[in-house]
Amino acid sequence: MQASCAAGSPGNEWIFFSADERNTRSRKTMSNGALLRCVVLSTFILLRAVTGFSGDGRAIWAKNPHLSPVNASQLFLYDTFPKNFFWGVGTGAFQVEGSWKTDGKGPSIWDHFIQTHLRNVNSMGGSSDSYLFLEKDLSALDFIGVSFYQFSISWPRLFPDGIVTVVNAKGLQYYNVLLDALALRNIEPVVTLYHWDLPLALQEKYGGWKNATMVDIFNDYATYCFQTFGDRVKYWITIHNPYLVAWHGYGTGMHAPGEKGNLAAVYTVGHNLIKAHSKVWHTYNRDFRPHQKGWLSITLGSHWIEPNRSENMMDVIKCQQSMVSVLGWFANPIHGDGDYPEVMKKKLLSILPPFSEAEKEEVRGTADFFAFSFGPNNFKPLNTMAKMGQNVSLNLRQVLNWIKLEYDDPRILIAENGWFTDSYVKTEDTTAIYMMKNFLNQVLQAIKFDEIGVFGYSAWSLLDGFEWQEAYTTRRGLFYVDFNSEQKERKPKSSAHYYKQIIKENGFTLKESTPDLQGHFPCDFAWGVTESVLKPEFMASSPQFTDPHLYVWNATGNRLLHRVEGIRLKTRPAQCTDFELGDLVKLWVTINEPNRLSDIYNRTSNDTYQAAHNLLIAHARVWHLYDRQYRLTQRGAVSLSLHSDWAEPANPYVDSHWKAAERFLQFEIAWFADPLFKTGDYPLAMKEHLASRNLRGLSTSVLPRFSPEESRLVKGTADFYALNHFTTRFVMHEQLSGSRYDADRDVQFLQDITRLSSPSRLAVMPWGARKMLGWIRRNYGDLDVYITANGIDDQALENDRLRKYYLEKYVQETLKAYLIDKVKIRGYYAFKLTEEKSKPRFGFFTSDFKAKSSVQFYNQLISSGGFPSESSKPTCSQTLRSTECTICSLLLQKKPLIFFGCCFVSTVVLLISITMFRRRKRRKFWKAKNLQNIPLKKGHSRVLS
Repeated sequence: MQASCAAGSPGNEWIFFSADERNTRSRKTMSNGALLRCVVLSTFILLRAVTGFSGDGRAIWAKNPHLSPVNASQLFLYDTFPKNFFWGVGTGAFQVEGSWKTDGKGPSIWDHFIQTHLRNVNSMGGSSDSYLFLEKDLSALDFIGVSFYQFSISWPRLFPDGIVTVVNAKGLQYYNVLLDALALRNIEPVVTLYHWDLPLALQEKYGGWKNATMVDIFNDYATYCFQTFGDRVKYWITIHNPYLVAWHGYGTGMHAPGEKGNLAAVYTVGHNLIKAHSKVWHTYNRDFRPHQKGWLSITLGSHWIEPNRSENMMDVIKCQQSMVSVLGWFANPIHGDGDYPEVMKKKLLSILPPFSEAEKEEVRGTADFFAFSFGPNNFKPLNTMAKMGQNVSLNLRQVLNWIKLEYDDPRILIAENGWFTDSYVKTEDTTAIYMMKNFLNQVLQAIKFDEIGVFGYSAWSLLDGFEWQEAYTTRRGLFYVDFNSEQKERKPKSSAHYYKQIIKENGFTLKESTPDLQGHFPCDFAWGVTESVLKPEFMASSPQFTDPHLYVWNATGNRLLHRVEGIRLKTRPAQCTDFELGDLVKLWVTINEPNRLSDIYNRTSNDTYQAAHNLLIAHARVWHLYDRQYRLTQRGAVSLSLHSDWAEPANPYVDSHWKAAERFLQFEIAWFADPLFKTGDYPLAMKEHLASRNLRGLSTSVLPRFSPEESRLVKGTADFYALNHFTTRFVMHEQLSGSRYDADRDVQFLQDITRLSSPSRLAVMPWGARKMLGWIRRNYGDLDVYITANGIDDQALENDRLRKYYLEKYVQETLKAYLIDKVKIRGYYAFKLTEEKSKPRFGFFTSDFKAKSSVQFYNQLISSGGFPSESSKPTCSQTLRSTECTICSLLLQKKPLIFFGCCFVSTVVLLISITMFRRRKRRKFWKAKNLQNIPLKKGHSRVLS
């Protein structure tokens, strides 16, 4: 009876099942994916007919074309990993131990490979010298706070010639000390028996892994390790990434032993590696598992591939073939049916060694969990991968889904994951943070959304070290090591700080934004929409003056004018007053985004600064003109609108990045805002930074000087702060030389690949808007603030879901700034009304005047005045708007009846008036006539009207 493990969280009890019980459980697991498989059943039939291989992983590429760009399962997930998630870090012995000839260690195939193939590499270099500085490695582990440490045992350090006879005492002592130290720290060891450093003697005597004799020799070595270290080790890895051992060691020649060109040797080596692993698994399962109660697997590595056209069946077939030829090569025998994939057997019939029926039974199921490697070694160099004309991708979540479908939902340990930096990068490995963030969140999404059983994660690697064919030209450590120093101090990189935080919080906590808020904007809040340019005709012959016809606009929702037949209007000559808008306009913006407009004049930085200076003076003169001649009668307000994107440090663990973020805001916004709202002069931070650059010979940039008169002219010439805000930029310090304005800022930008972004790569980061508003209030006081443009490009022509999401979240953060931060926000204008064919789709209406679904959404947002709760009463603006809408609706619907009623009432009133007038006149007449018969007193005369 073979035993297999159905694991709970690491540290919990594991339950063992017989082979029959495992098959029953597999059938139950497979039933969970029945619905998905039914959807792509026809695809499967075609695939099997064409290729002859089985497996459900190909369903991964059956993408839903209607998937929302803001679907919760696609956005960055703020959540925590399962309780007792296994957090670790890994190293390879040959990469970090150094001391290749010290204390009786024998040479490995990699020691020889360096001398023969990498002659520019100093083979005597100590790398990180973990063999000498074990305590420093342990301190690094303590710093991060891992729950396991994955390391490999150097086979030639224990047995110099590879044969298990007399052990090298010093090597034995080193690993015993390491394991005991980990036990004292409650750090679980995950031990790899073979991470590519085969004793050179075995290569020279037997030809290495090409010889089947290696199966028994490796089993002897593994048995010794189980006997010696098994009381302290619960997790064993037999071989690390056998694909690279076979393919690069015997195919491309990029890895030791450096053989190439013999494809038959490649698959012979792979065959022997699988059989060696299988034999070791059975040895452990039979002789050691009952009392040591550990688990054993093999680490399999792979790339990931995406089809050029997801709807094209042949592209999907090629993607499946690519994965099968790499990951399936080893996974299918061990985690599948005990044999190679059918597509490999048909394609490599003459060179792929066969498994006998007994061997299939021996190999099948020989892994207690799926150990998976996903890192640069699986992707570099690009021309050695089986891409089959498709696109290489770093989507770890998709690979995990493929493994789940192909191999019946196994328990998965991410046994190696990470990326690399160039050798000159020391502790500021900013890019590595974002790669780790991206990979880790994909793992979290796979656990939470896809219900994939990932129980642990090993970041690679703990230390900088020897990176195989890349030697020392790249670095992968969380800790920086100066290889030329004597003490080889371990200095934590930014990625070490970041990983430490992730482990401490067990995932990603939402720190950037508070929960959504319910509330209203004020009753007089200005809701609007921005249009780039409106072009009325100003000639006297324009149709607006000479056309006698009456038109109705947008009667059918198409934004076109419809002529009303049978009606002609009087025309008149054009008058100058037709173009006077002051009595109609209460908010004026003199110049839109002068902080961007000035970049047009960028032959040199001084040209840019002079253009900006002139723009400020021009604006100030216009403001004074309005203030002097028009404000009293027109009662409006004047300002200019600044492009005001927020800036965040790309690397929050580096002080220079925080300074770069503030410097960006000074050069981008304070450049214009300080003279207008604050000092009448340019920011001191700009002046000091430019002076410093000039002293160092990096530039000759000088800001123009405001004369006392100009300073008085400019200061205070803005009645409100108008800002155009679209996104948040991640900035880092980068010292640049040159005479252009961009170089003066010493800032570089980084794209956060984990952020939701638009087709034009604008990051959707709503909380940045609130931070921007808070920064304005802190720097310039309680100003009236208008957001004069805020929007996102969305390629959808009808259902623009990204724009609706953007509007909702950005207005939500604006409301928080108003209600919580007490920013005096007076208006919000969405960008923009109509899109242009030649530009990204920012419009609520298409270029042919068709409304998108965001129009209705924004209308509802305006009608609600914000985000009212269901129980809240209508605000004043809502009541007024409702009343106005009711009256308008009544007038439109009852217009003929109202007209007839007015005419009828007017006629009745006129008739009544005439009748009453005539009756009154008749009464006066008869009254006068009757008075003639009345005798008068003596001395009076009769007066008749």
